[in-house]
Amino acid sequence: MWNENSWLLPLLLPMTLCGALGAAGLKLYADGRCLRHLLLGFGFYGLGALLNIALLRVLPLTVVLPANALTYVWTLLLARFYFGEKVGPLRWFGILFILGGLALLVACLT
Repeated sequence: MWNENSWLLPLLLPMTLCGALGAAGLKLYADGRCLRHLLLGFGFYGLGALLNIALLRVLPLTVVLPANALTYVWTLLLARFYFGEKVGPLRWFGILFILGGLALLVACLT
């Protein structure tokens, strides 16, 4: 059932995006050893962690923790479209499963 904290659900998106951007920053650092990329990676990871903590204060763990699976979706998109990595059809299919599971999770809240 939606409640007074349901408006926080959209904050799950930037929380998970921060995790993926943090990983991308560390990937860029690993490839080029640029300190700026390392700091960006740590910064995005830290921001994602702070959002995670804030959301856990008001939303159930059974919502916030599974929503972290969205990080895999963002990571795959970054890998494919920013880093130019090949992404096979099974990985795209896996992303559909993740999105379907998250849709079921959110549907259970209504």
